[in-house]
Amino acid sequence: MANVIVTGGSRGLGLAIAEQLARSGYRVIAVARSASAELERAAAAVPAGGSGSIEFRAFDLLQVADIPAFARGLRKEFGPIYGLVNNAGIGTSGVLGVTLDRDIERLIRLNTLSPILLTKYVARAMMADQQGRIVNIASVVAATGYSGLSVYSATKASLVGFTRSLAREVGQLGITVNAVSPGFVDTEMTKELGDGARDQIARRSALRRLVDPADVARAVEFLLGDGGRNVTGTVLTIDAGNTA
Repeated sequence: MANVIVTGGSRGLGLAIAEQLARSGYRVIAVARSASAELERAAAAVPAGGSGSIEFRAFDLLQVADIPAFARGLRKEFGPIYGLVNNAGIGTSGVLGVTLDRDIERLIRLNTLSPILLTKYVARAMMADQQGRIVNIASVVAATGYSGLSVYSATKASLVGFTRSLAREVGQLGITVNAVSPGFVDTEMTKELGDGARDQIARRSALRRLVDPADVARAVEFLLGDGGRNVTGTVLTIDAGNTA
């Protein structure tokens, strides 16, 4: 059974990814600060007798100094790690001029520094195994921008650059690195925008709707599967035509 780490796997987009991968036969290691009732239900709902499963491991990715030991511990406990999905992140909005410095630092620490460090220590083992799949969850605002999300956009843009360059570094070792760039997904995070803003985003999209978490989850599954074996260094946009 191939092991796949999904960060931020206890709710929202991360939970949808964990569920989709478990149904497809992966052993998902869902990482978050704490479990959720939704995650527990999802783990229990994985078909009995199937090859997939969801395991939860608590970890605060803001504690970047502890990431090396955490990554080593997962490999020791579960064996080789086939896939890493860097999904955890926060989307704090606010005009830059009045955003607190500590909030800016927190955004960068969780959205940029943490996934880079986790990838470093997970990829080391993948390099030894001569295989692996890394998927970074970016966002369309990395390229298009959105008022009030300047810092968040910067962190997601950094993941795109990280994806493209790392793909060059590790490709010869059999590891693919890609990014999935969702538009505004129908999750708790986008509900903070309010119904008016969400409706406006939907109207601006070619398909006149927000993206469903399952759409992003299926894209991640593709990149981890046989269909993605020759796909690397790319950004797959899932936005219902918002940027068309």
